[in-house]
Amino acid sequence: MNESDASVDHVALTPAQAWRKLREGNSRFVAGQTDHPNQDALRRQFLVDKQHPFAVIFGCSDSRLAAEIIFDLGLGDVFVVRTAGHVTDSAALGSLEYSVDLLNVPLIVVLGHDSCGAVTATINSVESGEMPPGFIRDLVEHITPSVITARRNGIRDVNTTVVEHVQQTTHRLVEQSRIISTAIDEGRTAVIGVTYRLAEGKAEMVSGFGVL
Repeated sequence: MNESDASVDHVALTPAQAWRKLREGNSRFVAGQTDHPNQDALRRQFLVDKQHPFAVIFGCSDSRLAAEIIFDLGLGDVFVVRTAGHVTDSAALGSLEYSVDLLNVPLIVVLGHDSCGAVTATINSVESGEMPPGFIRDLVEHITPSVITARRNGIRDVNTTVVEHVQQTTHRLVEQSRIISTAIDEGRTAVIGVTYRLAEGKAEMVSGFGVL
């Protein structure tokens, strides 16, 4: 990145443009042709007193799901919120609302992945009737409705259950947050669900609210 790139002022993107930018970065990652943009000292200095992320990634905490890497991004590009199994709680919702209301981020991406440990633990708990110890129980309790819905639809494998959980999470965000739902109604923000395949490195949209 040269100096002129770093000094360009923020240009607001539409939700559709933000999603296209993420798809393009993921395509580079899948092909092994990453640009590693916005990762030098000049970019770091440019962001000292401001940030204008073009998307927020609400993803699972899994170590294999680093948003900036799989979408080939750099400093200041995305606002990232992560919990195991992308479970929503008050802190996560507050962080997402902050990104929409104060940072004017046009796109929220709920990012799940195959072989998710949190979803697997919930499936095991539903099958055995036994809850895990400590605060892991909270994670399982939050994910259980998605597992039950999947079962009602004849879904039992973990990866297809992850898709159901991503879809359920996008719905809950819109349902629980007036700030997010209002931004969608006004066309300022979209919320999409995306699943990531660990082996291929590919991210695909599986649900969405708003205009893309």
